[in-house]
Amino acid sequence: MQKPKVIVLRTAGTNCDKETAFAFKEAGASVESVHINRLINRKKSLDNYDILALPGGFTYGDDVAAGKILANELRFKLSADLKKFIKDGKLIIGICNGFQILVKAGILPGNESFSQEATLTLNDSAKFEDRWIYLRRVSSIEYRVSRKAVDSKCIWTKDLPEIIYLPVAHGEGKFVVNNDSVLQRLKQNNQIVFKYCDEKGKNAGYPFNPNGSVEDIAGICDESGRILGLMPHPERHFLKEQHPHWTRNAKNKFGDGFQIFKNGVEYARKHL
Repeated sequence: MQKPKVIVLRTAGTNCDKETAFAFKEAGASVESVHINRLINRKKSLDNYDILALPGGFTYGDDVAAGKILANELRFKLSADLKKFIKDGKLIIGICNGFQILVKAGILPGNESFSQEATLTLNDSAKFEDRWIYLRRVSSIEYRVSRKAVDSKCIWTKDLPEIIYLPVAHGEGKFVVNNDSVLQRLKQNNQIVFKYCDEKGKNAGYPFNPNGSVEDIAGICDESGRILGLMPHPERHFLKEQHPHWTRNAKNKFGDGFQIFKNGVEYARKHL
C-alpha cells in the first residue's frame, strides 16, 4: 500500500521542520520538506500531497507579527491551490508558528474567502513561555469513558487520552477572536479541540494557561475536522524519551504526540 505523502512547508526562520518530518515518517508517511518558493514558482504542487504540515519556528523572524508574512504568502500567492487542496478533502496541521499562520491566513477557523476572524497575539505574561503544559481534549459531549473523551469531530484526535502533556514555546500564543459570534460558532460547530488545564483537567489560569487565550483555547479545527492548529508541540513529545520524567513514567515507546500524527497518516491512507 502506498504511503500517504506529506509536505512539510518551510521558509526562513522555520526551525521545527525536521522534527515534524521525523514524526510523520515514524507514523508511516512519505515526507518531503519543501521551501515556500518552490510552490510559488510552480516547481512543486500541492496536488501531489495528501497532508500539508506547517511546523513551528519563527518564520521571517516574526516581523510584523508572528506568522503574518508567511500567512500573507499563502493567502495572496497560493490561495487557489489551498482552496483546491481543502476541497479535495486533504489534511492540514499547523503547529505553534504553523497555527499562527493558519489563523492569520484565514484558513482557521475557516471560511470561503480566507478572511481573518481570529489571531494569536502577545502572551499576557509579556514574556516567552517555554515549558511543559497539560492539555484537555475537548468534545461536544464532555464526559469520561475509560479516561477518554468522546464525540470529537477532529480526525487528528481519535483515540487520544483526555489529558495529554506537551511542551509550549511561544511569545505570541494568546488566542483571541474578532467578536463573540466567532467564539460561539467555534463552540456550536465543535471546533475547539484542546484547552489548557491543570493535571486533573480543570481550568486553572496562569501558569497552566501560559498565554491568556480566551476560554483556555490551545487548539482548534475547521468545520470538517481535517484542518488542525495548536500552539503546543506534539512533535516534541513524539517519543517517550522526550518526556522529562520518561525513566519513571513511560510505559510505551511513543509519547502523547504520537497519536496525532498517526491519526493523520491513517486517515490519509484510508480516504485519500
